[in-house]
Amino acid sequence: MPASTRHHRKLAAIVHCVGLLTALPVLPAATAPDAPAPGRPHAAAATPEPTMPSAPPAVPTPTRVAPPAAKPEISVAVRPQNTAAPGYRIEVRNRGDAPVSTTVRQELPQGATATTISGGGREVRPDGSAATEVTWRLSLPPRSARTLDTTLAAASTQAPLTTPACAFGTDDQQPYDCASATWTSPDAPAAGAAESGWRHQAPALLAGAVAVLVIGLIGFVTWRRRTRPVAAALASEGRGTVYPRPAAPRPPARRRTPPVWLVVPVAATVLLVTIGVAAWTATRRVAAIDTDSQPTSGAWKGTGISGGLGVPLREDSFEFTVYRMACEPGGGARKCQATVGVRNVTPEHQSWHGKLQRAYLADGNWVTTDEQATRRANRGRDVFAEPVAAGSRTVLPLVFTVDGAQAPRHLELRSGVFSAGVRVDVP
Repeated sequence: MPASTRHHRKLAAIVHCVGLLTALPVLPAATAPDAPAPGRPHAAAATPEPTMPSAPPAVPTPTRVAPPAAKPEISVAVRPQNTAAPGYRIEVRNRGDAPVSTTVRQELPQGATATTISGGGREVRPDGSAATEVTWRLSLPPRSARTLDTTLAAASTQAPLTTPACAFGTDDQQPYDCASATWTSPDAPAAGAAESGWRHQAPALLAGAVAVLVIGLIGFVTWRRRTRPVAAALASEGRGTVYPRPAAPRPPARRRTPPVWLVVPVAATVLLVTIGVAAWTATRRVAAIDTDSQPTSGAWKGTGISGGLGVPLREDSFEFTVYRMACEPGGGARKCQATVGVRNVTPEHQSWHGKLQRAYLADGNWVTTDEQATRRANRGRDVFAEPVAAGSRTVLPLVFTVDGAQAPRHLELRSGVFSAGVRVDVP
């Protein structure tokens, strides 16, 4: 076979092999058994990995009323002066570490005017009428005190005059502290002692007479007990003899007892009468408690007591002192704010209620405490929600809402519904 023919056959065989190779499908590249194929997850990835438990949802915190801001450490003290005319000295002290601006108000007794005012104070005359109070604007540095003096002119200088003074914040709503003092004429005690000197000795004389009577009664009883056996012996022996008689046995004396048919009816009658009297008394006392009367009467605890501004008045659980009473000008529904001091005189916490505090108007009607307005005046604090701590004292505003131009004539304050409460006359 010629060489050219063999050469053409070799070329045809090579072309045929190339065609077979191009016709075969392309196989994927071999991959390592541990490495995952591209685009496909590894066999171990098919099992989901454990996940940490999610945190529980947060519990919403209830909305709480923000506590009121602490009062500045301001204290007020009032002392009467030993002068012929009514005089008072007011000491205002800042015990805190920050400066405080305050307004000091001294209430004037009805019919009195200020003749001397120190420290740049001035009288307040609402609507151009008679003066009702003296005010000072003070700026107290930290750890400082300020002394203020006033002298009053009154219609009668023989009667005691009580005047309160309070330190308020710049809004004239929140009282920092209050105090009061009663001035008495230097001549009044001597005159009273001269008129009723023997009356001061009456208690001592009465006590001496009672002591003599008790001693005499004890001596008489003792003498009777000593002489009774002798008299009995003489009466039993009859005529006297030289030799003593032998004691003869005596039959025991029998005590007479009332029959049963008499004791039982009498005891039953006494028991029924006692129960009837107790029930009648309780019914009368309950019926006497009239919460709509003016003032409330028939209380079970204590005796009602009355007084004026600045006079401490004590009832069953509290000692109340009304230092100031101020009403908004104008007509319609208006607010009247009373600055009241409350002292718990018991060894236990005591609660009180706004509905039991009343303001009586000139027409005989009365209104109770406006609790919402009282809360606003106390910077959001509900003064009736928490009891008053044992032995503590607080000064706070009470707000009454009245209709018309009339103002309260007196206040009635009490710790409980069964206490007699106190009555405070306000000008």
